This record gives sequence, structure tokens and C-alpha cells, in this order.
Amino acid sequence: MDWKQLLSAKRWGYEHREIKNQDIARSEFQRDYDRLIFSSPFRRLQNKTQVFPLPGSVFVHNRLTHSLEVASVGRSLGRIFYTKKKEVFSALDEQYPYLQEIGNIVSSACLAHDMGNPAFGHSGEAAISHYFLSGDGLKYKEQVTAAEWQDLTHFEGNANALRILTHQFNGKEAGGFALTYSTLAAIVKYPCAAIDGNVKGRGLHRKKYGYFQPEKESFIKIAKELGMEQDESCQEVYKRHPLVYLVEAADDICYNIIDVEDAHRLGILSAVEVEELLIPLTNDGNIKKRLADINDVDSRVSLLRAKAISTLIQECSHVFFAKEHEVLSGNFESSLIDNISSHLKEVMKTIERISIDKIYNAPAVVQIEVAGYKVMSGLLEEFVPAYLNHASSYDKKVAALIPNQYKREERSTYGKIRSVLDFVSSMTDLYAVELFRKIKGISFPSLD
Repeated sequence: MDWKQLLSAKRWGYEHREIKNQDIARSEFQRDYDRLIFSSPFRRLQNKTQVFPLPGSVFVHNRLTHSLEVASVGRSLGRIFYTKKKEVFSALDEQYPYLQEIGNIVSSACLAHDMGNPAFGHSGEAAISHYFLSGDGLKYKEQVTAAEWQDLTHFEGNANALRILTHQFNGKEAGGFALTYSTLAAIVKYPCAAIDGNVKGRGLHRKKYGYFQPEKESFIKIAKELGMEQDESCQEVYKRHPLVYLVEAADDICYNIIDVEDAHRLGILSAVEVEELLIPLTNDGNIKKRLADINDVDSRVSLLRAKAISTLIQECSHVFFAKEHEVLSGNFESSLIDNISSHLKEVMKTIERISIDKIYNAPAVVQIEVAGYKVMSGLLEEFVPAYLNHASSYDKKVAALIPNQYKREERSTYGKIRSVLDFVSSMTDLYAVELFRKIKGISFPSLD
């Protein structure tokens, strides 16, 4: 793969438009960032679970604040790589004019990386998949293709993000968000369909999957345009776009460190426990003295969080620069954070272990995850058969609750199910709970 082809300002849906750098305020890739910031799907992330669902009065991160922080880290990772390249190659800007935009491309992709996640995070994804694997949705298996069935039984937020960004929903403008090809490619962590993904031992790029069947041709068009490397075993499977590694690293850095900070705010981890976890990541011999001069506990934790993230940014950017050749050849088969120095990697493993034991399995977290699972399952039980059948007046009334933008003249069972999933997966946690209560008769809707 070659940076000259991998970095393209061509826009999805506007491929034949001449690219003119007339906007003195923003580059093409900065325009991507702004389009995402001002969009409704991005704003809805404010009420979507990151780790701690519906936390109440205590401020912890949601999907929106997480995405903003990931974008900040991603921009730094991209900028450091460009700076290092510039130091060893003085003619860089002349030969690779878009390389200086890597920070902007990565930050835009980071903003969008969670836009396809349903309410209640991974619990919501699991509920959707389970509905078709062993719930009422199992009866539709014979009505869809094998590839479509894999989409339904392995719902993937990453694939849903690509759909949101490229699909023309009813009444919307063609081209979706009309983002640049490079930004779109940088979002797709697993460049294959569900039927070709979810396999072990076949490469990192096939660990999960990155697009639904309706977006298959769209993604392949993007991959070919950017010169992405094909998998030798399957022409419809591609190796990762190099910038995916930076987007993934930014996400890994943020959720590992920020979850620890949030756990402290909620009283799950003590300040002492947080300090024991994060001090080894600071690479600052004076950090204990600095902490001793700070009386406010939250400020002490914030300082450690900032120093830890800074260390990991430097480490991951170093790995990306050092492994550039392997990345461009499509032969780099692990994440950047898995290749940091052994000492820091051990610290990260400890954080991961503590996070699983004390954070992700905290009773309050698990209880709401289970409730969210029931909510998402309940919504599918109502909307999928109602939209597919329209057999009774009740079905018609339930189907009428689906906004017009998600309705299309679909004849196939898969197409109709996809319309329902577009609606349900777009919901915020709060809206999903409210709608579930109303249609199940748990609470009565107001007529105001």
C-alpha cells in the first residue's frame, strides 16, 4: 500500500466533483470532522452507554465524551507520525501532500468510530444478536441468505457506523455524510463481511467484520480506490487501512485509562488503588512529589490520567513509526498497544484484569446491563414481526412508530429487518427505556 493512494480527499457520493482547496478555514479532512460534530447521530452519543449506564448525578463518560477524547488522542498520534516522517524526509510534503493531514483524518475517524453502537453498548449488541440466534428472530433464518444471516446473528457496531455514514436513508441526501474515502476507510477495523469474519487464526483484520451486506459494494469501491491490500485467501477481504491502527490505539488508550478514572468517581476504586495502577504509566520520576503537593483527590487522579495517556501516545506512535513498512505491506497482525515496551504492557494487563474484576463486573454495572439487554430484546420482539407482517391493526400501529427515514420500499425479509435495526440501534439508552415502557404498558404515554 502507498500513502499517495491511501490518502484521498475524494468524497463518498461526490466522486466526480473537482477537489478545490478554496476553503481557507478548513481542509477537506477538517470538513469531515465538522460534519460529524454537527450531526444528529453524533449528538445522540451523549445518551449512549460507554461503560457505566445511566449513572445519574455523578459525571462519568458516555459515548460522546469518550469519542471526543479519542479524537483528541488520535490527532496527536497522527501528528507525531507526520512529524517523525518529516524529520527523516525533507521532501515529504512535496511527494505526499496529504500526509500532513493524517492527524485530521484520524481524529475524524475517531469521532465516528462509535456512532453505530446501539443503546447499552455491548449489552445492546448482544441482545440484537441473541434475538436472531435463539430468540423469536430465529424463524427468519430460512428467509435470508447465509451472508445476511451472519449479519443478523453477529450485530456489529463498527459495521453499523459505516452504514450510517454512507447509506442514503429515506428523505436524506444521497451520499450519506459525504465523508472522504480515507476517513471512511480509517473507521473500518475489520475490512470484511460477517460471513468472512469472526474467525480466529486468519489475521487481525478478520477477527470481527466491518460492513453489512448492503454496504459490501460500497466498501469494496472505497478499498479499491485507496489501493488497500487484498487478503490472499479471499478477494472480498482486505487488510486494514494503515490509519485504522491509530484509531484503534486512540480508543485503546482512552477506554483503558478513562474507565479507571470513572471507577474512582463512582467509588468502585479508591484513590490509592488508582495511583497504584497509573503511577507506573507516568514515566515521571517526580510524580509522587507532584501528587503530594495536590490536596484535591480528583485533581490527583486527573494528573495521573493525563500523564498516563501522554506516555501511551508516545509509545504507540513510536510503534507505528517503527512498524510502518509492515503496516503498509498488510503484514502487521497486532494492535499498537500490544507492541509497547514490556514494562508498560504488563501494567496495561494489570489494569485490564482489575477492570474486568472490579469495574465491568461491578453489581451496579451488571444490573443495568441486564436490564438494557431486556429492553433491547423487548423492542425487537415488538417491532420486527410488526414491520414484517402488518397482519393486524396492532402490527400496523406498532410499525407506524418507526420514523419515515428508516422505512424503505424493501421487499426482502432482510431489507425489512435491516430497517427495524436501523431504528432500534439509533436509540439512546433513555429513549429505548422510555419507548419500551410505553409499548409494554409499564407506563402510560402522556398526551401533552
